[in-house]
Amino acid sequence: MADGDLIAALAQASTIQHSGPVYDAEKKPLESMVADSLEDDDDSIHEGLPFPTAEEMLTLRRVSDAIPWNAYLIAVVELAERFSYYGSSVVFTNYIQQPLPPFSRTGAGGENGQSGALGAGQQMSTGLTTFYQFWAYICPIAGAYIADTYWGRYKTICWSVVVAMLGHIIMIVSSIPGIIGGRASLGIFILSMVITSTGTGGFKSNVSPLVAEQYRIKKCYITTTSSGERVIVDPAMTTTRIYMYFYLFINIGALVGQIGMVYAEKFVGFWLAYTLPTAVFCISPLVLWYGRNRYRRSPPQGSVLPAALRIWRYAQRGRWSWNPRKTIKNLTSDDFWESAKPSNQVGEKPRWMTFDDQWVDEVRRGFKACSVFVWFPLYWLCYNQLNNNLVSQAATMTTNGLPNDVLSNLDPLALIIFIPICDLVIYPALARAGIQFTSLKKIAWGFATAAASMIWAAVLQYYIYKTNPCGNHAATCEDANGDPLVSPLNVWIQSGSYVLIAFSEIFASITGLEYAFTKAPTNMRSLVMSVFLFMTAGSAAIGEAFVPLSIDPLLVWNYTVSAVLAGVGGLLFWIAVRKLDKEEDKLNNLADGHFVQEL
Repeated sequence: MADGDLIAALAQASTIQHSGPVYDAEKKPLESMVADSLEDDDDSIHEGLPFPTAEEMLTLRRVSDAIPWNAYLIAVVELAERFSYYGSSVVFTNYIQQPLPPFSRTGAGGENGQSGALGAGQQMSTGLTTFYQFWAYICPIAGAYIADTYWGRYKTICWSVVVAMLGHIIMIVSSIPGIIGGRASLGIFILSMVITSTGTGGFKSNVSPLVAEQYRIKKCYITTTSSGERVIVDPAMTTTRIYMYFYLFINIGALVGQIGMVYAEKFVGFWLAYTLPTAVFCISPLVLWYGRNRYRRSPPQGSVLPAALRIWRYAQRGRWSWNPRKTIKNLTSDDFWESAKPSNQVGEKPRWMTFDDQWVDEVRRGFKACSVFVWFPLYWLCYNQLNNNLVSQAATMTTNGLPNDVLSNLDPLALIIFIPICDLVIYPALARAGIQFTSLKKIAWGFATAAASMIWAAVLQYYIYKTNPCGNHAATCEDANGDPLVSPLNVWIQSGSYVLIAFSEIFASITGLEYAFTKAPTNMRSLVMSVFLFMTAGSAAIGEAFVPLSIDPLLVWNYTVSAVLAGVGGLLFWIAVRKLDKEEDKLNNLADGHFVQEL
């Protein structure tokens, strides 16, 4: 099937007929306090839609709407950016860890050799790749602040692309013959990592909200399918669907980029493995420019973070006690946010309360989302093994000429296969069976499958040590000629870890993107998204503490500890959020709040 046909098929997968009685849209409790050109646009899109009653919300089956074409354009931008990010980073481990092959000026190892450049060892490799990920996911906070306060998401994305492009060009310089493997190579390479990840951070926190904003409907409505069944079109499910296919595009870029660059590194050299991703990245600014007048954009509304934090502090008044148990109970009570609502103020309200009650509800929802994200570093600890320790593990197994870093592509391949299956088969089947597989339930299952993937890796590492000629020193095992000696275990045994991680991403990572978007106040979407992405940086920071475990003979412990943390963390996560899970519908259907900057 041609690419255009595939996209058309996806867009039409849930095409539906609008019919039924027309009801008046619910009136807003307060007059608008901000002059937002998009608000009238949002109201008009709901005109003529039949809204469900409370009984129908409980009884009718829910479906997702079609994905807008603008969302696919933005997904193409993300595809090109992810091709460049993963295509270049997939060869980082070999570039840093392995030495320049004999008589090679490009780092290419050839069919039976091992590609490399700096020869800095596995600890340095794990440390630098972890730092790269940490910096790429801490920078979204700055990108989100700039977008929400000054530039808006579109302009911030454009400038982030420029910064990341500069980093990629410097990365190419670090790998050209004559520089690669020398003293300058390491310094130039680290500089390129910092600049590239800075641009990536500004890009990531804004492209994810922008893609979901292309879908304009915010309220559930009733429609009739071609079979005559009355169903509810749920915007939350549509957002889930948008992010599933957005993630599909991400992994198409990652898969093609990683496979291609692994072979470019092995047979040509690192300069090509860094040049091709840069060339593909050039697609991003072209598509951004093409769609500049098509994208639905949210204008910057100034910094609302101080107001949100002030509401949070104000709600804490009178709730602190010398008794820690009483304090926790007060701070987590259901009425915690009520005292911060303007309508509950006695006498004249404070001047800084330039918002309505509904915006306080939105801020509460945003804080609840951030409390969910706090658990994610334990999940990302497992995922982060993909591009460092599992790549190194593959190098100690029998590859039969397969590059040791190519097997990691089973993760995006599995995602490309199973995302449509989940969207078109598994999730609808659960809905028809009356099983509500809510966002928080998906995330809990994501933790469980991530833990299972690390158990697989730990057991495999145990048998690698058992079958390697050098026992517990598999990574440095060599014969008298300096050629590596590996375990007779076939590298494809690693497949289980990658497939399980892929399922965990469908359940946890994709759902995290959706949760960050749907639970954030409209004027804080980039910021809340950056908090979700920051958890990856937090995981990378925690991962730095595990670097001492990334050497023989401690690698079994490395995978085991990751599995235990994810497994126990997932259980505690569900215990902590099971009450919040019951509020899912209520949180998704809050009335829009309004906020204006304090004069």
